[in-house]
This record gives sequence, C-alpha cells and structure tokens, in this order.
Amino acid sequence: MKKYILIALTLFATSLNTEAQDDAFKKLEEIAIVDQKIMMPMRDGVRLATDIYRPKTGGKMPIIFSRTPYNFNTWRNGKESTRVAETAYKYVSRGYAYVVQNERGRYFSEGEWDILGVPLTDGYDAFSWMKDQSWSNGKIGTIGCSSTAEWQMAVAALDHPSHAAMIPQSYGAGVGKVGDYNEQGNWYRGGVEQMLFFSWLYSVEHDKFKPRIPKEATQEDLIRISRFYDLAPEHPDVDMTEAFNHLPLKDIIQNIDGKREIFDKMIGRKPNDKAWFEGGLYHDNMKLAVPSFWFASWYDVSISPNLALFNNVRKNGKTKEVRDNQYLVIAPTLHCRYTRATENTVVGERNMGDARLNYEEQIFAWFDLWLKGEKNDFKSKTPRVQYYTMGSNKWQAAEEWPPKSTKMVTYYLDSKSAANSASGDGKLTISKPTADNPDAFTYDPMNPVNSYGGNVCCTGNAVKGGAFDQQQMEKRDDILVYTTDVLNEGVEVSGFIESSLYVSSDVKDTDFTIKIIDVHPDGTAYNLDETIQRARYREGYEKEVFMKKGEVYKIDLTPMSTSNYFKKGHRIRIEISSSNFPRFARNLNTGGNNYDEKEAVVAQNKVHQSPLYKSQIRLPIISK
Repeated sequence: MKKYILIALTLFATSLNTEAQDDAFKKLEEIAIVDQKIMMPMRDGVRLATDIYRPKTGGKMPIIFSRTPYNFNTWRNGKESTRVAETAYKYVSRGYAYVVQNERGRYFSEGEWDILGVPLTDGYDAFSWMKDQSWSNGKIGTIGCSSTAEWQMAVAALDHPSHAAMIPQSYGAGVGKVGDYNEQGNWYRGGVEQMLFFSWLYSVEHDKFKPRIPKEATQEDLIRISRFYDLAPEHPDVDMTEAFNHLPLKDIIQNIDGKREIFDKMIGRKPNDKAWFEGGLYHDNMKLAVPSFWFASWYDVSISPNLALFNNVRKNGKTKEVRDNQYLVIAPTLHCRYTRATENTVVGERNMGDARLNYEEQIFAWFDLWLKGEKNDFKSKTPRVQYYTMGSNKWQAAEEWPPKSTKMVTYYLDSKSAANSASGDGKLTISKPTADNPDAFTYDPMNPVNSYGGNVCCTGNAVKGGAFDQQQMEKRDDILVYTTDVLNEGVEVSGFIESSLYVSSDVKDTDFTIKIIDVHPDGTAYNLDETIQRARYREGYEKEVFMKKGEVYKIDLTPMSTSNYFKKGHRIRIEISSSNFPRFARNLNTGGNNYDEKEAVVAQNKVHQSPLYKSQIRLPIISK
C-alpha cells in the first residue's frame, strides 16, 4: 500500500510541476517569439544549442545572454524549466531578447566539455553571431551565477565591441590568479585542494558515451527530440561524507563509479601548472574591458578572490571608463542565494536580520543604462560598493573596498601555558609577546578537524555552509584557540583579514588553518571566514620548499574577508589547526604528491609566539 501511495504522490507532484511549467511557458508565448534549439556555429564548426526569446513587438533590441553548463530544456518537468520561462518573461517584458545557450559538450551542444577549458572564442563567436541578427541592436549584456557567471570575465578581456555590460554573480571558479590568490578556479586555496569539485564533477559530468544527435537533425527534429529525451543524466545518490574519506584522492571519483576523465586530468595539476593558463580562467594579467556589476556573498567559497578581482579591475581595467564603471554588492548569504534573503535571513544557524535588497531593480537599471542607452539614475543612486555588515545587520555603502576609513590593527597570539582547545589560555592581544612559549599540537590526517559550517559550495551532504556555533569543535586539543578580552565597545571589522604565523614541525610538509569567529556573551562562537596554507608553498607557487625538523618558518596565509560588527560584550577569536576536512583535502604530511598516496604521517606542529616570532592577525577595523 505504501508503495502505491508513494507513486500517487509522485505523480501528483509531477502534475503540479508540469502545470506550473506550462503556465509559465504559455505566459511567455503570449509576448515572445520563441525560437528554440538553434545550433549556433563556432569558428571550428562546433555548434552550440541555443534558445532565443524576443518580444513580438519587432524592431531592434538589446540582448541578455546566459551561457551555462546546466540544463535549460523548457520541456522538462520541474522548477528549473519553470525558472527558465519565468526569467525569459522578465527580460522580454522589458524589451530585451533573452538568449540562453549550453556550453560545448553539454546536453544538445556539440563538442567536448572541459569545465572552463573550452575555447574563449566560443563567447566571442556567440557575440558576433547575435549582433548580426536582424532584430539585434548590437548591444549584449551577460548575466549568471556560479558556472553561468564564471566564463564571463576571461571573455570580457577579449573586448568584443558588442559586449556592453555584465553581471557576474558568485563567480569565483572563473578566477585563476589574482593578487595574493592563486586558486585556479577554486581548485586550490593556499596550495590545498578544495574538495568541492570532487563532488560537483561527479554530479554534473556527462558520460563520454552519452547519446549524440546527428548533425543532419533539423531544428524541428531537435525541438521534438527535446520533448522526449532530456539528455540529463541521473547520477546515483552518493554519501559524500563517506566518499571524501577515500584515499588516495585521485581515486575518489572512481571509487563512487563516477566519470573521471576531467577529474583525472586536473587532480595532478600543481597550482602553477601551465594548463591553468590555457583555458577559460581569468588571470590578473588580462585587461578586463567591460562595465561590470559584481555580486558576491560572505559565505561563498571564494569571497576573498572575488573582492580582489573587483579591486584589480578598478585599478587595471582596460580604459578609464571601464575602471570607473565597476560596482559591487556583498550579501550575507551562501553561494548564489542573493534573492533568498528575507526579513529574517538565517545563514547556517545565525540570524542576519533583514538582508533584503532591491536586486532586480538595480539589475534592470544597470542593463537599461548600458544596453538601451537610457539616462537613468543608476550611477547617482547606486553606491560603488554595497555591503552587508553582520552583527549590526545592516546594508552599508562605500566608494572602495575595503572602506576608506578602515585601519589595520595588529593582534598578537599569546599564551602562558597552552592554547589547546577553548579551555586553554590562548589570547589575542594588541601587546607584543614577551616570552617564548610555542603552542604545540598533534595533527593526525586520519583524525582531521572536521569542517563545520563555513564558506562553502557544492560539497553534497558533506558540509553545510554558513555560520554555526563552533563550541563543540573547540573542545579538540588539536585546535589552538586565541581570544580577545571582552570588548568594552563595539568594533566593526570590514575588509581583508591578514595573518602571519611562525611555525615548525617534525615533518617535511603540513598545512596550517585559521578561522575567525565572533564569540557572543553566552559563549556561542559563530564562524565568519577561514583559510589554509600548505607549508611547501610558503615561498610561492612556482616551487616547493620543504620544512626541516624543528626549524621555524614564517607563513603568510591568503587573506580572509568579512564585514562583521563585534558588539560590546562580545570577543574576537581565531582558531588555528592543520586541517579543515573535507572542505580542504588532508595533507598526509609525507612531502609526497599527496593526491596519489594512501599512507599518512602524524605531525607534531607548533605555532610560535615570542619577541622574535610574532605570530599575528591583522584586522581591518572601521574608524568611527
């Protein structure tokens, strides 16, 4: 009986989804010319599947273009297909043509997919094709979040004359090297693999033996076929918490029976491998040439490199007009969750208050300005930087990032006996250490510190993103805890958080992690951001320099970022350890390749604080 009830409920839910989808599409058809499954040619003969929705009113019109690896088939059941129709309706009703296209090798598009390794010329060729259409006014704007955003930056550096404006959102996996960050599209942080791509690739990659549509298929054929064959693979559910534990790293996808060609190619790449510079990643030596409205969020996986990219374009954009027309929004949300903010926005366990913003109004004002040539009030009304300060729970404005009134204040690590766990006596203080008292801990890769909350994306069920109370985690002896005294007045920290540790170990190579935390009067300890550094890359990513037993080394970790108001009565805290797993891959401490190893070495690690070795964190504090 239960089986039949489940079937009935499933059919009922499907009928509701189909009805909503049909309603959305019928509403769109009332105002739009719908032209689906156009096979747009690229210069090498590969054709990309494209759907076009444009107003019936005629005349020449600007284009909003979205290129994506994800499925946008409007004939499929479910919320995604409904969202495509609803998005198209929004743009068409405002006088835009909406064009959505699959990347090469995805669904009905021809060719082979390679994440951001597909030719940059695909974007350029698509712009050229669209501008030449009889209904186009020659102005094209691009928009998208995550994988639908990440291709935009490198293509914008090609400076196509029709690419008039863009809105990249949660775009970190398109950033290769920018300033202090060498993440290569979020594959690395501080030379350590971010494991999000392990699960993401398993969930999205198509099999090389997927069905292929013959080239002689007509547009009519493709439309008909798309109603029956969605080409969307359904991967078996996998417990990523368990899957991530498998060693060696290189066999994780194989161990869960996933397609692994792309993964196998990437897992062996070191941070400075030339292959990172041959694909579609944006690097800071590329002159971005497009006015841009950037969207980032505090609990996204790549908040710091995202902000560094904004600053890079403000300083190094191709022309003064480009440099002067960069705008930024930083929301207190998870990856791509901007519009889900409510009057009581909860991220993880922490209530961020009313984090709503008039996103849609600003987005259309931006596109109207650049694509329609409207002389609207976007520039006069919109701050250069709109950022949400957690703790005080309010939107603020600045002309630059960090805000001009920010002052870097150095806090030193100190302890009298030991900083192990929250029960230790680790202190964060503006006074320099006067004694030599290193804090030691044992790092066992087979018993790593678990990721709990944080700035994450795409890890399946392995890590929940956001702010979570860290008190239970801080009972571990392999976490060093340093905390300020109770604050006598509130302190706003907004900007890049820098840290330098003096460390030693009895192994050739190990990792060091830092997490910054807001401690409430009742002891609740909410995480704000976190980072990691592999010791072998402490002198840069062009070479590996291993440690000698007992020798002390300075490690500068990649900066963290936040905007948080530490209220009166709160405390500022950092945690230091050598693992944050499975957000980051474990260092097995051998000094080997790590990705192809199964055996680990237990490390005895130390963080030094003394008049000679001043381990420290530098906080960007807003002067009031």
